[in-house]
Amino acid sequence: MKLLGAAIGTIGVCMLGAAALGQDLGVKSPPQSGTIVIENAMIHPISGPDVASGHIVFDHGRITAIVAGRYSARGGQRPTVIDATGKHVYPGLIAASTLMGLMEIGAVRATLDYSEVGSVSPEVRAAVAVNPDSTVIPVTRSNGILACGVMPLGGPIPARASVIRMEGWTWEDMTVLDDAGLIVNWPNLRPVRGFFAAQRTDEEQAEEMRKNLEAIEQAFHAARAYLKAKAADPRVATDVRWEAMRGAIEQGKTVFIRADELEQIQSAVSWATSNGLKPVIVGGRDAAAAIDLLKRHNIPVIVGGTHRLPSKADGAYDSLFALPALLENEGIRWCLASSGSGRDTPHERNLPYHAASAVAYGLSPEAALKSITLSAAQILGVADSLGSLESGKAATLIVTDGNPLEITTKVERAFIDGREIDLTNKHTALDAKYREKYRQLKETPKQTTGTNGSGAQGN
Repeated sequence: MKLLGAAIGTIGVCMLGAAALGQDLGVKSPPQSGTIVIENAMIHPISGPDVASGHIVFDHGRITAIVAGRYSARGGQRPTVIDATGKHVYPGLIAASTLMGLMEIGAVRATLDYSEVGSVSPEVRAAVAVNPDSTVIPVTRSNGILACGVMPLGGPIPARASVIRMEGWTWEDMTVLDDAGLIVNWPNLRPVRGFFAAQRTDEEQAEEMRKNLEAIEQAFHAARAYLKAKAADPRVATDVRWEAMRGAIEQGKTVFIRADELEQIQSAVSWATSNGLKPVIVGGRDAAAAIDLLKRHNIPVIVGGTHRLPSKADGAYDSLFALPALLENEGIRWCLASSGSGRDTPHERNLPYHAASAVAYGLSPEAALKSITLSAAQILGVADSLGSLESGKAATLIVTDGNPLEITTKVERAFIDGREIDLTNKHTALDAKYREKYRQLKETPKQTTGTNGSGAQGN
């Protein structure tokens, strides 16, 4: 028993240590306290033509003007003027499908909070579970990503998606939109073989598929029955699960359906349209084979990254690189994420380079930037405040020394709702630490070492 107790204690300490390592110790920025002007910059609104050598003004967290030429003061309180000569201003980038704030270290269960116990949990709002002190957040925003769609994993109906800004003391501070739409994880419709089969037979997988489809159908049937009964008699006891589905069933809110394989996409679209829902396909690896279906029903796609393997062993090696250009050329509404599942969240800072890979395979640079800014905001339902630089929108923007799609570009400053954000993070701290180490080594005279490498002569 003593040994068992010691083992449990050790595990507990390790879990606490893992949680501590996953905590960002940075101080959050205060609200914008005065007018800020960024001038002499190349401004890229995304929603309109670029403004060369212009200035952008924002106050109380909102953009008030974007004008060509230098800023001229008009009396009153003198603003803070930032000279951005030779720099570029872009709207903050948006990662459309992530587990941001719900996932820290993939191999440590204590740092994961992206899946509820139940298989049908529409009452869950992703934003409520977001950890504002996640170390992944400052690492991600240092590369210009200032907003995220958070889409938990789990059962067939795991939660409702949320949109968050990438800084805040609490989840309430971070939330842009707490209910962006219901999430549905559409089951695979053919057996998975190899490593990912998890030692399950085709029959066992088929039974799981059947149960998951049945769970989705039953949930929507029960929700409709409840809403009908509630409308007829307000005294019917409130059921928070089915109330949470009211937006999707009665109000035309988005239903984000995770579906990668062609059979999944076809089945999900057929089910959603026949039920009068407003679907968005998340993942869409085989979307190229479903172009006509997507166009016919005007269904948007959140492409789950370009740095993925084809769905089939004999598929074209560049099928995922070329998918964004194909969707753009076919007139399908789409945006880009690092992955459909969100499991790439610890590497979400690489989102611009997924877009850059699509440019190398036929997508225009302008469309690539739009796919991780305005298009993402539109599909997530937050384009009234994010995704482009326009008067009245949130002053959520970045100042860079080049195009964000270029890996050599540095994000020099970032603002979220007008607040300047600290761009230091665990990576920059480690960079400074080891630069100092080698600076000291360079300045320290070499000592004679013996064969034992200890600094003393060997015997």
